[in-house]
Amino acid sequence: MCNKVSVSDSQKATETIIRAIQQERFPEELKAIKEGRNLSRGSPLTKLSPYIDKAGLLRVGGRLLQSDLESVEKNPYIMPRSCHIANLLIRHYHEKIRHQGRHLTEGALRSAGYWIMGGKRQISSLIHSCVACRKLRGGTQSQKMADLPPERLSTDPPFSYVGLDVFGPWMVTSRRTRGGLANSKRWAVMFTCMSTRAVHLEAIESMDTSNFINALRRFLSIRGPAKQLRSDCGTNFTGACKELGFDIKISSDPNVKAFLNDSGCTWIFNPPHSSHMGGSWERMIGIARKILDTQLAQLGTQHLTHDVLITFLAEVAAIMNARPLVSVSSDPDSPLILTPATLLTQKVGAVPVPQGDFGEKDLYKRQWRQVQSLANSFWHRWRKEYLSTLQCRRKWKEPRPNLRQGDVVLLKDPLVKRNQWPMGVIVKAHPSSDGHVRKVEVKVIKDGKSRVYLRPVTDVVLLLSDVMQ
Repeated sequence: MCNKVSVSDSQKATETIIRAIQQERFPEELKAIKEGRNLSRGSPLTKLSPYIDKAGLLRVGGRLLQSDLESVEKNPYIMPRSCHIANLLIRHYHEKIRHQGRHLTEGALRSAGYWIMGGKRQISSLIHSCVACRKLRGGTQSQKMADLPPERLSTDPPFSYVGLDVFGPWMVTSRRTRGGLANSKRWAVMFTCMSTRAVHLEAIESMDTSNFINALRRFLSIRGPAKQLRSDCGTNFTGACKELGFDIKISSDPNVKAFLNDSGCTWIFNPPHSSHMGGSWERMIGIARKILDTQLAQLGTQHLTHDVLITFLAEVAAIMNARPLVSVSSDPDSPLILTPATLLTQKVGAVPVPQGDFGEKDLYKRQWRQVQSLANSFWHRWRKEYLSTLQCRRKWKEPRPNLRQGDVVLLKDPLVKRNQWPMGVIVKAHPSSDGHVRKVEVKVIKDGKSRVYLRPVTDVVLLLSDVMQ
């Protein structure tokens, strides 16, 4: 049976510890006060008007002697910032006020009778490294914006490098029944050219793999073979990737593999929950939704049918492909607007060529030159005017410390409250070509089983770094 420590014993122990710290950190100040001399101008205690109490401890003199405050609040003990005891006191009172911010922690310390020199900075530093505070309020990680991939800077034919995603749904009238109209859902697949920023839209009847493969076949039939496809990890995309035999381990049917692999097409998946990595086509989906909403509003009370939806999607693609890639010039000598449609349709809204005496031979002789000239003009302006707009980083400008294997993190889950986010350990970090880590593999325990998730760094909250351990 252990004996409880009395209040007097606790007070004596406190005074002994504080006395030892003050004698080690403030020897000159203690000596000057005992001898009745003024403190040196370089002493950090000058503005506190310190004095030595009956127990031989330094206390703050200050200007509150006539107040009704408790003596420990009017004349708190002076403590140095960079000592282990000060850190223990900060952590104790920080936990006592249930992990609130610096202001409340500092108030709790002052009320308890402690004045820590440079306490604001020390409290902020300890709160920043507090695991509980990081779990409750810590922000997710970020990293310097990566360089643009080569496919964004390529001058290959349109839709050689494609980013794709599905958006919707919309309710359409599918058939008439005795009871009225039967409605069904429709979605749209957007194919975005990574370099020219042109778009192609295809309607699908469901989100399954089969419907998406049919839309992909229609796209490739119209726009020609693609060298690379990029998308998120949607089940319809991953299912299509397996069905089309992109991975030899998944499918061994040579007829299926020949569908795209013979043309040298590859499929790249962004990590799950990383929509910002597909910003080049996610932004296009936002524009398409706005245009389509306007069209549906003009439709009024009429029922939307599959045929009307396909027509609307074609018009949306035409409007988006006619958008200027750069600011429209006010120079009358540059009437042509740089748009994706310039390259796709080989048509521009320029002033017509003056009439002249041209024969049938001239049509075949000069047509290829006109088409080639228009294409060359597009790529020349694309390099000169459009690429320069991609040079600057609008955000994520500074490099951040990389996450490492062994770091303890909190895995973000938007479907549950923050207190229920799972805690895990990074088992593998995937550095990019520039050495910065932007995606990691996190091991968590879920439902009694160990699972590993691939996530971007923007989906994890660092709790405890392996370096700190």
